[in-house]
Amino acid sequence: MATPCRLMLILLAAVAAAASHPAHEFCAAAGGGGAGSCGGGDGTRILIKGGTVVNAHRAEEADVYIEDGVVVAVRPNIPVGDDNVKVIDATGKYVMPGGIDPHTHLEMEFMGTVTIDDFFSGHAAALAGGTTMHIDFVIPVNGNLTAGIESYKHKAEKSAMDYGFHMAITKWNDEVSREMEVMVKEHGINSFKFFMAYKGSLMVTDDLLLQGLQKCKSLGALAMVHAENGNAVAEGQKRMIDLGITGPEGHALSSPPVLEGEATSRAIRLAKFVNTPLYVVHVMSIDAMEEIAKAKREGQRVIGEPVVSGLVLDDSWLWDPDFATASKYVMSPPIREAGHGKALQAALSSGILQLVGTDHCTFNSTQKAFGSDDFRKIPNGVNGIEERMHIIWDTMVETGKITVTDYVRVTSTECAKIFNIYPRKGAILEGSDADIIILNPKRSFVMGTHTHHSRSNTNVYEGRKGKGLVEVTISRGRVVWEDGNLNVVPGSGRYIRTPPFGYLFDGIEKLDAIYRAGLRAPVVRSKAAA
Repeated sequence: MATPCRLMLILLAAVAAAASHPAHEFCAAAGGGGAGSCGGGDGTRILIKGGTVVNAHRAEEADVYIEDGVVVAVRPNIPVGDDNVKVIDATGKYVMPGGIDPHTHLEMEFMGTVTIDDFFSGHAAALAGGTTMHIDFVIPVNGNLTAGIESYKHKAEKSAMDYGFHMAITKWNDEVSREMEVMVKEHGINSFKFFMAYKGSLMVTDDLLLQGLQKCKSLGALAMVHAENGNAVAEGQKRMIDLGITGPEGHALSSPPVLEGEATSRAIRLAKFVNTPLYVVHVMSIDAMEEIAKAKREGQRVIGEPVVSGLVLDDSWLWDPDFATASKYVMSPPIREAGHGKALQAALSSGILQLVGTDHCTFNSTQKAFGSDDFRKIPNGVNGIEERMHIIWDTMVETGKITVTDYVRVTSTECAKIFNIYPRKGAILEGSDADIIILNPKRSFVMGTHTHHSRSNTNVYEGRKGKGLVEVTISRGRVVWEDGNLNVVPGSGRYIRTPPFGYLFDGIEKLDAIYRAGLRAPVVRSKAAA
């Protein structure tokens, strides 16, 4: 039976939530799925006391009370009131929204094999690293979107945390156009990715991209691009092979930054022509970043997503004499030479780039060895879903490049806003899902295969040390990571629908009207006398 004190606590919290952040609106905003439309917790009650609660808009000393997977109250000095409440002492620590990774590839068929992390091992790794939700890319089956989504729904049956989906578009016809509408309206997908790279497999042509951008605009869905000039990359690969360069270094040499910059520029201009928002995934070079910066200065709605590997690694590893070492750094676009990472960090701190993903796409050393005699056959991809939150804290917050509120913005809140699931996700507010981490800024970490939860036997951050350790991860009101112990169950994850027409579409119709009004056409001309 609830004590009078606890009943008063719940009543006060409910009144506050109804007055300022209606919980039913939070849940309705994202639709939900799986185990209930809101929260989805197991009835556990948690009180986090004494920490600094950090949201993207402010940091404050406060306690956080959680019940049934939802944040019920955020305010100072909340009394315990009940022996059945789990109390977590966060004194001297930061209490923050769990990370949301916008860019992952779990159990993806690619380059003749399948990524080594599935929806359980990938989720276990994510939760141990402080990420409580991710958005994965569905790859169509022979271009068929419906077959693709059904395949990924099956893969996700073993999920252990919340997840969403983007959809890739690899061909174009009337059926694909119709299926895109079905994906948005029936499956809760509000983003579509177009590969400008991987000629002969996933790459789309400019005319397909143009039609896709127009369709995305009509649906209120965000167009995303992998920006590399696929034709030029194929030519670069041939050039390297002709020169006898068959090792991993050939991967970087065949796809220089100029090709990423060119494709980024082309995609931005096509999006401007259509007047639709654009999201550029894994921005790896100064060349691409500067194209995004230029577009933003001109008022265009372009989102730039760097990934952890591009921010903190350089391409020197690709020249390592040991193939197993060098090959694990092969990804696309390639990790760039020293200097690009620092520039991308500066762009992230200044707001030119808005959020950080991982492009977590893991292959083990045996899979990487498929290309031991030809770098073109090395499966492209690196890890990062477990490491992202720690590396960004150590690289950006500990060095003073961004604030703690900026940290929450680039690792969680901005992603939630872009994909239209804020404030259900990406915030610690009354009514938000209780996806929360507790980070101790005084503790240190060491990364590598001996500690990570990925199934891969390689790690591109092997031996990396830093400050700022996620001590506790709470997923929908359940403590899933604490004191170095992981407590996750296959099948406990939940699909999060992402509604169309997010904030990036606000005012688009007004811009269209201004465009039409400024055409000064058609001109009415009198016909010449016969």
